[in-house]
Order: sequence, then structure tokens, then C-alpha cells
Amino acid sequence: MTKGKRRLWFAIGIAVLVTFLMNGQSISRYVDAVKGKEAVFATAAGDEREQLRQKIETWKAGREEAPVDAKVDPTWKAVPGYNGLVVDVDASIEKMLASKQAGPEWLVFKEVEPAVDLKQLGAHPVYRGNPKKPAISFMINVAWGNEYLDSMLDTLDKHQVKTTFFFDGSWVKKYPEEAKKIAQRGHEIGNHAYSHPDMKYLGVERIHQEIRRTQEVIENTVGIKPSLFAPPSGSFNQRVVDIARSSYDMQTIMWTADTVDWKKPSPSWVIQRISKRMENGVLVLMHPTAASEASLDQLLTLAKQKGLVPTTVSEVISSSRLPKQS
Repeated sequence: MTKGKRRLWFAIGIAVLVTFLMNGQSISRYVDAVKGKEAVFATAAGDEREQLRQKIETWKAGREEAPVDAKVDPTWKAVPGYNGLVVDVDASIEKMLASKQAGPEWLVFKEVEPAVDLKQLGAHPVYRGNPKKPAISFMINVAWGNEYLDSMLDTLDKHQVKTTFFFDGSWVKKYPEEAKKIAQRGHEIGNHAYSHPDMKYLGVERIHQEIRRTQEVIENTVGIKPSLFAPPSGSFNQRVVDIARSSYDMQTIMWTADTVDWKKPSPSWVIQRISKRMENGVLVLMHPTAASEASLDQLLTLAKQKGLVPTTVSEVISSSRLPKQS
């Protein structure tokens, strides 16, 4: 290679090196600039979150509720607890950032369970739900009255209400299709003993027989294993409650308000009697009778007008809060 060519290639190499170094500095400056902007954005976002967090601490004041423990009341026996309500700060921040709006109306809440729940109280009958829960149940004990069932089911459907039917075991055995129909309509099923006896006067073996046979026939017929037991005529003693709880894991259910529909009162009398007793956590006892069939529609309407949600017994005695109504 001649001296001239060597000089040319040397000059080209120097030029390439200078260009690379200059470009490298530009790239470096660009990267530094991007990193700087990211740091600014991160700081700004962090500041915004912290500001929202501070505002939320102010907004949540007076909007949270402490949970209520279940308790044994001298009159109402086992009274369920009620979940508390607290602000989920992190979820609230995310919601506000996503919506680009902030304010108390954008707070996100979560439930807090009570320290003492219904099962921790031991074996006690339940007559009502927690007085803070705006729910009511029109529970129906079924041992007769098939001619009124379809109409009552249609009324419940009309109001989009699911309730609890307590089945007499011998009735299920005799009318399996009727039992299936009620279950298929989405209603909760409870145990009402097998032959409608006075449970208070039964021995241990007979108590077991009444509850067990009913559990078996219900499970074999509709595929549901009840968790609630309603003693026929509301007659029971502590032995009945203990056996239902310890041997069958069932809660003994009584009632807060009675339609006394078996006495064949007028529908207006039933409506007047029950409407006076409608409040949070009430369990209303009825049967498939002419009086209850004719009064159910208006009773459901009145309950809703009072701000109560007609639902199942299990829902009423649960500590969970009701979903917000749309």
C-alpha cells in the first residue's frame, strides 16, 4: 500500500471515530434526558398519589362503620353480627387516577367481618337477623296447601324474590314434583321435620329420626342438603337445638312475626298485622294458605317501600351486607 493510500485510510478512520464519539454523546444525552423525564413523571405521580391519600383520609371520616358482633340476647336469643365498612385507600386511589376524578363519591369500600359470628355463639335458636341489616324474609313452611303454591311462586317471581321454604319430609315424599318445582325456581330449602311432631316432647332417637329422614328425602329428591331447621309449630327445647347443631350442622330457625294464617284470617288482617312489624332483620312466618297467598303481593310491595330487601333466611341472618340495589 502506498503512503498516499495509508494517509487516506487513516483520515477516514479518524472521521469515523469522531462521528461515533459525537453520536455516542448525543445518544447519551438523549438517554439522560429520557431518564430525567421519567424521574419527573414518577415524582409527579408519586406526589399525586400522596395528595390523594391525604384527601382520602379526610373524606373517609364519618363514612366508615365498625362491625357488630353476634350476641346472645335475652329475648331474641342468637342475634347475628353485621359486617363493618371501611375505605379501601389503595383501591380508591387507583379508581380516582383511572377516572381522573376525585372526591368522596369515588371512595371504594370493603367489608370487615365481626370478631364474633353466629356459629361462635353455640347452639341457640335464631328469631331474627341483625337490626342494622335492611333485609326481611317471608319464609314459608310447607306441609300442606299445594293449591296455593303456584300462585305464591308466581308472586315471588313477579317481585324477583327468592325466599326460604321449609319442607315437611313426608310432604316431600308424597309430592316430589312440587318440591322439585320450588327448588328449581331458585328458592332456599330448609328442614321442617318429617311428620310435623311436637319436637319438645320427643326423645333423642325420635328427634334424630325426624331430622335425618327429612334431610335424606330432601337431598334425594332435590339434591339439596338443608342447613336450616324450623321446628314444627315452633315447639322445641334445648335438646332439639343441640342435636340439630351438633349432629346435622343446622341452625334452628324461629320467627319474628307470625301471619297466624292457619287461623284463616282475612288477607287485610294479615297485611295490617305484618306491616306493623316490618323492620330490619325480621323473619315472617307463613304457610301456603289462602290468607298468605292473597296477601303476599302487597306484603312484598310494602317491604320494598320501607326500604327492606325481601330475601332468604340465610341472607337475613348472614353478617354480610346486601349488595347495592341498582
